[in-house]
Amino acid sequence: MKLLTPDELEAALRDIGARRYHRLHPFHKLLHAGQCTKGQVQAWALNRYYYQAMIPIKDASLIARCDDSAIRREWRSRLVDHDGDGPDDGGIARWLRLTDGLGLDRDYVTSLRGLLPGTRFAVEAYVRFVREKTLLEAIASSLTELFSPQIITERVEGMLASYPFVTRQTLAYFDKRPPQAKKDSDFALGYCKENARTPEQQQQVLAALGFGGAASQPVQHPYLAGGLALLVHNQPLAQLGAVSPSVLKQLDVTQPVWYAELDWDGLLKKYKPTLAARELSKFP
Repeated sequence: MKLLTPDELEAALRDIGARRYHRLHPFHKLLHAGQCTKGQVQAWALNRYYYQAMIPIKDASLIARCDDSAIRREWRSRLVDHDGDGPDDGGIARWLRLTDGLGLDRDYVTSLRGLLPGTRFAVEAYVRFVREKTLLEAIASSLTELFSPQIITERVEGMLASYPFVTRQTLAYFDKRPPQAKKDSDFALGYCKENARTPEQQQQVLAALGFGGAASQPVQHPYLAGGLALLVHNQPLAQLGAVSPSVLKQLDVTQPVWYAELDWDGLLKKYKPTLAARELSKFP
């Protein structure tokens, strides 16, 4: 790979977003077009809560390992954006008002009892990526925010027009995100353009935005409606989706059911835990 100019690096990053950002995923096209059931919208909001709740933990881990006070000062505003200055403030509190508006029990949402294993795996993999990779890669992984204003506009307009159970108040979480995302992504983009000074570092930045070859694609499954396969470097590691209505009918089940199937052997090969050992103390 040749060394790119800063502007060429930005263009390459924006090209990745144009081709791979999740606004292009079939589920989001269904969600924004009003083609999801209320249960599916609830399942989306419930699972997305875990991502919202872990964002400040991800950002705090970046701050904790950063020895540059200027970067720490810049990054800590993200903690306030999501945690707020009080229990009823910030992005997490606003997301819980969204799940309230969709009719979900707040205690059930925060308990994570309904969280899909695939969602937990993906979110925790992101947190671990930021914690373990270089500071440059960790900052670059936040550049998805470059593309969030467009999906927010599509989401709010589409959901308000399509779902009678969704109100402007329900979607108030999204009101503050575009300016926050622009501020955050402007800083992260500038940092990456300035500090990715070798072809290897630039490749790390590009890979971080694509998150190491992680991808998803629709899959045909005999028991699922709208099944999804999760892949890393083109290797399928999980399948998940809503159980088909015809299957639920045969089992006399009247509520939505979600299913996930994980390739544990493949996951363990891809994500080996870091083990550490030390001598036991001789003293109690």
